[in-house]
Amino acid sequence: MNTIPLTFNQRQIQCTVLGGTKEIPSVRLPISVILLNIRSSGAYKVKLLENLVNNGFESIVSIDKTGENYNVEDFTHQFPYIKFIVPQEQCSIGDMINLGMSEVSSENVLVINDSIHISNSIISLNVIEHYVTGENLCITPRLVNSFRQALPVRSIPSVENNSFKPLSCPVIGDLNHNLYPFDFIGIYNRKKFIRLGGYDYTITTPYWQNLDFSLRAWLWGETIVLSPVFQLAYDDIIPVEDSTADQHQLRFFLKNCAPKYSVDRCYIPISRFFNYKKRANSSFSDTYKNFKEARHWVEQNKYRFKKDISMLINTWGESQT
Repeated sequence: MNTIPLTFNQRQIQCTVLGGTKEIPSVRLPISVILLNIRSSGAYKVKLLENLVNNGFESIVSIDKTGENYNVEDFTHQFPYIKFIVPQEQCSIGDMINLGMSEVSSENVLVINDSIHISNSIISLNVIEHYVTGENLCITPRLVNSFRQALPVRSIPSVENNSFKPLSCPVIGDLNHNLYPFDFIGIYNRKKFIRLGGYDYTITTPYWQNLDFSLRAWLWGETIVLSPVFQLAYDDIIPVEDSTADQHQLRFFLKNCAPKYSVDRCYIPISRFFNYKKRANSSFSDTYKNFKEARHWVEQNKYRFKKDISMLINTWGESQT
């Protein structure tokens, strides 16, 4: 596994960037959009892009997961207002979002994917004016299925059988604290996103990559909230989160659950190695190498931590609005 990144966009991905040569007509929403193309067909994509342009966003970046069997030039002629990014290598969802954040300049950025129903009024100016501020890292929406039934997209931190495990919980008010954005969907504060380092490209499993970024945000003093006034609907496919424990879960554990907070900083006690060794299904040398690397990463970021996982769980919701 590659070295844990210390800065935003530490991995340089070879990609083709086309389009975006014209300004979007009738801009009315002061945010940009990153559209992740990971599920839909090409025929559906044309209507989706048309509706995005009609919304009047400040800028739109469309990113594909792979460049295989994809003719981007057809879309750039039809939609010169949209910037298209086509990676020349396999990318994780986090990689795609990192790429998109590098191509926009708006203070706030809506991240969605091609499973979401895109109408001509996907988000109102009222929602942006009242709920999107610099206080939160991310505003997550209330998500519903195609029958407008609410999905369990709000979660809280907990421990089960000595392992960290998010628990789903109901939305009980406005701007509830939310552990992570379901399916990566939300309105992100771009500057905060970059200061956090973005998504860790060495964690490629979507569930653990998403949880790693979000938990790091909470431990470093940022907040993620859910507003039921901000609602999006899936057209058809609703992703199933795969939380199977794997090597990426182990890296998540080292970066987020192993650190201990003391006075004004975090560190990973050497005693944590034995707990990690029990979880890791690898040789002693590889296990020690990964543990040592994680200790170095925490040491480099020690003053950025404002709490550890135990403190987060014990104080969750104390400042809830």
